[in-house]
Amino acid sequence: MQETIVVHHPGTPNRTRPAGRGRLVSGAWEIGHNGQVTAATSAQAVHTVHRPNTTAIGVIVWLGSEVMFFAGLFAIFFTLRSMAPEQFAEGHSVLNVPFATINTLILVSSSFTCQFGTFAAEREQARATGKSPKHWGAIEWFYLTVLLGGIFVAGQVWEYATLVSEGYVLNLNAYTSAFYMTTGFHGLHVTGGLVTFLLVIGRMYSARRMGTREVSSALGISYYWHFVDVVWVALFFVIYLLPYFS
Repeated sequence: MQETIVVHHPGTPNRTRPAGRGRLVSGAWEIGHNGQVTAATSAQAVHTVHRPNTTAIGVIVWLGSEVMFFAGLFAIFFTLRSMAPEQFAEGHSVLNVPFATINTLILVSSSFTCQFGTFAAEREQARATGKSPKHWGAIEWFYLTVLLGGIFVAGQVWEYATLVSEGYVLNLNAYTSAFYMTTGFHGLHVTGGLVTFLLVIGRMYSARRMGTREVSSALGISYYWHFVDVVWVALFFVIYLLPYFS
C-alpha cells in the first residue's frame, strides 16, 4: 500500500501527496516528472492588485479644467443677457434655431455610437463579426461617430457662412463676438475629438489584438466625447432656447 504524507503549509488548507513525489511551490504542489498530478487540490487563491486606469484619470482631470474654461464662456452670455437684453434678443433673432436643433440631434446621436464602440472595446472586439450593427466592433462604431461629428462641424461652418453673408461678423457687437467665440471654441474641441478618434482607430488597426492600451484609449476618448456633447447641449439651451423663456 502507498504511503501518504499530510503536509500543512501556512495560509493554505491541508494537502496530501504520495510520499517522495512532487514538491511544494508557493503553497501549491508541483506536477512530478512522471507526469502525475501530485496536488490534492487544483485551486489556489490569487491576489490581484487593482490599479486605477491612468489614461482615464488623466482625461478626467483634464476635463475638470475644461469645465472651468467653458464656465467662463457661459458667464459671458449670462452677463450679456442681463446687461444688454436688447442686443441679446436681436442677436438671437437671426439664428436658425430649427437647423441648430437638427445639428444638435446629430451630435447627440454620435454620443450613443461612441458608447457602443466603447462597449465593443471593453469586450475586446475591434472589428465587426457580421454585417449587422449588433455585430460591429469598436472600429465600425467609432467610424460612424467620426462621420456624425464631421456632419456637425460642417453644419456649424455652414451656419457661420450664412451669418457672415448677412453681415453678422465677429466684431459687429458684443453678442456676435460671444457667439462666435463660444461656439467656435466648442467646434475646435469637436474637431480635436474627431482627430483623436482616428488615432484610436489607427492604434486598433495596428495592434494584433485588443489590449489594455487600446481599451484605455477607447475609454479616454469616450469620456472626452461625452463631455463635448454635454457642453454643446448646455450651449444650445443657453444660446438658442433660453431667449424663448425670457
